Amino acid sequence: MVLIWTQFGVKNKNVNCKVRVMHRDDSSSSNSSSSGESSKSDQEVPCLSIKPVRKDFYKILGVPADSNEDDIKKAYRRMALKFHPDKNSDADAEDKFKEIAEAYEILTDPKKRGIYDQYGEEGLKNGNCVSMAGHGNTHRGGFQGDARATFSTFFHGSDHFDIFFGSDVDSSSSGGGSGSDDDVFNPFSRFAFTHGGGEGGRRGRRRRLQGLAVVHDLLVSLEEVFSGCTKHIKISRSRLNPDGRSLRSEDKVLDVVVKKGWRAGTKITFPREGDETPNNTPADVTFVLRDKKHVQYKRDGCNIVYTAKITLKEALCGCTVNVPTLDNRMMPLPSSDIIKPGAVRRLRGEGLPLPKTPAQRGDLVVEFQVLFPDRIPPQSREIIKHSLAKC
Repeated sequence: MVLIWTQFGVKNKNVNCKVRVMHRDDSSSSNSSSSGESSKSDQEVPCLSIKPVRKDFYKILGVPADSNEDDIKKAYRRMALKFHPDKNSDADAEDKFKEIAEAYEILTDPKKRGIYDQYGEEGLKNGNCVSMAGHGNTHRGGFQGDARATFSTFFHGSDHFDIFFGSDVDSSSSGGGSGSDDDVFNPFSRFAFTHGGGEGGRRGRRRRLQGLAVVHDLLVSLEEVFSGCTKHIKISRSRLNPDGRSLRSEDKVLDVVVKKGWRAGTKITFPREGDETPNNTPADVTFVLRDKKHVQYKRDGCNIVYTAKITLKEALCGCTVNVPTLDNRMMPLPSSDIIKPGAVRRLRGEGLPLPKTPAQRGDLVVEFQVLFPDRIPPQSREIIKHSLAKC
């Protein structure tokens, strides 16, 4: 019978094993042989040394070997967020998080990456590579630095609580957000990355903020509010050239839809149609409705006010006033009573459409203005005195 036992060394080191061979006759004669003789019959045969599997830093980050620095940074961001121990409760999250940091530190350092690509992890162990902790030690095959410090440095010193649970979400995603892998945790989408090397490129920079909205007043007539309309507004704006620095001027026509009954002060916004600069993404363009002065009416919410001018005779003796409407009709408004200055009559449903229910309309309010004569002939004055004596 053959019995084999092995003796292993420390983890991640080259391992030597020993094989002890015992023959059948050794066991049968064990009772008659002394302990010294039986030990001589044992044969120790050395086996081949077992080498640990080398780490594939590219595989750890999930990128191909020809990835550029931007690809590596994006992969680190995605993986570090996924396996951060404060976010991931899996038992191996901490080890995975350290491996990800180690891979990132190696592959974003041109010198270390060159050694790794040529000689593998053994080259980093045997060479004079500075450790990731920055203490001057050589790479010993395990992450010697601080994975959390790497994480904090990558995100420009942001507090991890703010990163995971903060509300500073990029709207830019104004567009409705795609479900790409780069947005595993959306609060990080506010970080962008440069294509250059050096410390600035490795630390990343904050995404450009949107410029302040450009606001314009838009005059509309009561007829346009009554019927609804579309106004074509030509604007000039600054746009960033592909070089990311210089600007160009361009014109664009915006179609502003004004719906029936919209009130003065209503805002109509065109997202990202305004000026763009190297430091700011395109601003919004906002139009604020303002009522254009009308020759016949004043606006009072959904009502319109018409001033009817009548003579003193008409005020005293009664009359019929023809009131114009917004849709170019004439509405007769008879009155047999005495009309006092400032008296009000209403034509129901002849005003502006209600914004939320355009099928319903406000009123056309008629205010009477009595025109007094500048002078009265003497004989007429006496008649009036006599007629009004008992009033």
